Amino acid sequence: MTATTLPSRSFCLIRHGETTANADEIIAGVTDVPLTQLGRDQAHALSHRMWPEPIAIYASPMSRAQHSAELAFPGRAVELNDGLRERDWGVFEGQPLSEQPVREATPDQGESWPDMLMRVHTTILEICAASRAALPVLVCHSGIIRAARVLWTTGDVGQRPPNAIPLLFEKTGEQMMEKTL
Repeated sequence: MTATTLPSRSFCLIRHGETTANADEIIAGVTDVPLTQLGRDQAHALSHRMWPEPIAIYASPMSRAQHSAELAFPGRAVELNDGLRERDWGVFEGQPLSEQPVREATPDQGESWPDMLMRVHTTILEICAASRAALPVLVCHSGIIRAARVLWTTGDVGQRPPNAIPLLFEKTGEQMMEKTL
């Protein structure tokens, strides 16, 4: 799927800090897993960054993203958005990453890749429209970032994004460019 509608503005995506599943190379998807100490430290390190003002902070309702947002933006309002949750890998949840099926396959009891792309497309368009003059900063998951790449930048999922590194999807004219903030 190639999106025909670009978001109305630039936005920033941040993958949550490292989780126990990341450290153990396990597929977490919609399984709620905690941050590791490294993950908490990664998220907390974001609290020392200078951010353009104003920003509007959104997070996946999954605890790893919520906790990362709380550590990264202490005392700031964080709006939870269900559209920012990770992909449901169905029967592959909890399995080693080496067992993960190809992205385009729909896992039994899971979410299809086209459905995820549509969810991410709709969610990010809505968040960008609602954020007005504030830069939307979305604390989310690897799958959300990969979907955004497919939708608005290279058309390819690219490498797994690093934990707790802000990635700006900058709108320049009629295209989006991804860069590390």
